[in-house]
Amino acid sequence: MASHEQDLLPDQTEGFKVGEKKTMDEYNQLDADDEAMQRYKASLGLGGGKGISDPNDPRHCIILSLTMDSEGRDPVTIDLSAKGAETTLKDKPFKIKEGAKFSMTAKFKVQHEILSGLHYVQIVKRKGIRVSKDQEMIGSYAPNTEQNPVYTKKFAEEDAPSGMLARGHYTAVSTFVDDDKKRHLEFEWSFDIAKDW
Repeated sequence: MASHEQDLLPDQTEGFKVGEKKTMDEYNQLDADDEAMQRYKASLGLGGGKGISDPNDPRHCIILSLTMDSEGRDPVTIDLSAKGAETTLKDKPFKIKEGAKFSMTAKFKVQHEILSGLHYVQIVKRKGIRVSKDQEMIGSYAPNTEQNPVYTKKFAEEDAPSGMLARGHYTAVSTFVDDDKKRHLEFEWSFDIAKDW
């Protein structure tokens, strides 16, 4: 695998092994009399109502949006719900105030089977040189149901760089990838760090 490809995968925790993949029926029948297992299955959202997976849509995880929240400005949402929406993001940079605190929130749907260990990985470059690699563990989720049609995950708060040298144009590649190294969405986007909003 090329170095660029490896960069877009989450860093692996030493000694961690991905569990065996199971179908929804196998999960539902797993240790039915074990109270701890019942709590674990409930935490994944199993047994929580009628499924809403689209049998005509083979996607396992559908990323709907990514939103940046920061005090002092309206939220900036990257709408990823329309097919191909991610292809024009690189040409539409948004502005981030230097030194501002911000957090990102992902909105997504899961279909057909348990999604195991979804991560968000982001590589940021400036003038072609990598300046950061950030990653966020989103978690494991059961397919959405009528009672829970969409999942939302807020990431840890971050600080935008500041100072004259930090100001300028940046490009980023964001990837949503699971424990099986399956990429559910990868897109390039851009932003400018400026003195003010």
